[in-house]
Amino acid sequence: MEAITILMFEHRVIEEVIKSLEMGARLLEQGKDVRPGFFMDASDFIKGFADGCHHRKEEGVLFKEMADYGVPVDGGPIGVMLAEHEQGRIFTRGMREAAQRLENGDESARLDIVRNALGYAALLRQHIYKEDNILFPMAERVIPVSQQGKVAEDFERVEREETGEGIHEKYLALSQQLSQEIAG
Repeated sequence: MEAITILMFEHRVIEEVIKSLEMGARLLEQGKDVRPGFFMDASDFIKGFADGCHHRKEEGVLFKEMADYGVPVDGGPIGVMLAEHEQGRIFTRGMREAAQRLENGDESARLDIVRNALGYAALLRQHIYKEDNILFPMAERVIPVSQQGKVAEDFERVEREETGEGIHEKYLALSQQLSQEIAG
């Protein structure tokens, strides 16, 4: 299904940022200096791309379509994914707030950055695994072939009307910048 291919491509981009985020957190944990803005930029990526572009397609289109074809939202795999999306938002806010504190000279914020960054990374790694290997194959089974093209069209509508022109590309570039900066 084309829609699943789109989501899986976005997962690969998110995984690259997770890898950069883990590297940055480990460096910080070892007492090395990492620009606080690196973690703020990573939180911008997470909020704008992982949550804004990607989760918006899942929550606003795919999960609703699956529910229309009998997959329960509460207590089922969709409910688990939604709860994990929310937990990711909590980690992201915590990381951003701690990075702002570090930028303002609060060295104690280093531990909060590490805790939230690594918590987010661990959560998202297993979350992506479950979506790629359980939820997405389920979607391909329950959504009739005749409706699968509509899901991809709705993804395009989300990109155009809700996310906005050029936003997807902006975050793809940011993912590259984060990777280059931390490898650096």
